[in-house]
Amino acid sequence: MKPQGPPITPAGMAALKARYDLLLGTERPAIVEIVSWAAGNGDRSENGDYLYGRKKMREIDRELAYLARRMKALRVVDPAAQVDRSRVFFGAAVEIADEDDNRQTVTLVGDDEQDAGAGLIGWSSPLAKALRGASVGDLRVVTLPSGSKEWEVLAIGYA
Repeated sequence: MKPQGPPITPAGMAALKARYDLLLGTERPAIVEIVSWAAGNGDRSENGDYLYGRKKMREIDRELAYLARRMKALRVVDPAAQVDRSRVFFGAAVEIADEDDNRQTVTLVGDDEQDAGAGLIGWSSPLAKALRGASVGDLRVVTLPSGSKEWEVLAIGYA
């Protein structure tokens, strides 16, 4: 039985884990210390350090809960283990060109690690969906809010 859940690269999972560890081991204890100190200063209703600290602690706790749920739901997929490297699958770095021969390289990664500025596109994005399964030379049409655009796959690589 195949594992279920959205895919993420090993590096993406490591980044989520690092963020979780930073919040739990560094940021939350620092806020707890401030709140404890502020609580000892008397009237809490007008104590800015106490009120801000409690608010910040709730934000951290919410993010910790979110990260814990996400890490449990995700499945790690290592692009280096991809057997068929002639087609576009999860983790592929794909060089594409549009109708005007504007070239760019995008890497298909998990939705939690996408960064369009760095060329990392989420697995669920319209471009990633259009590129899935493509081979070098294939033309793929992507429907975007601004209209349809055709891309040609020029090269495929895996890390």
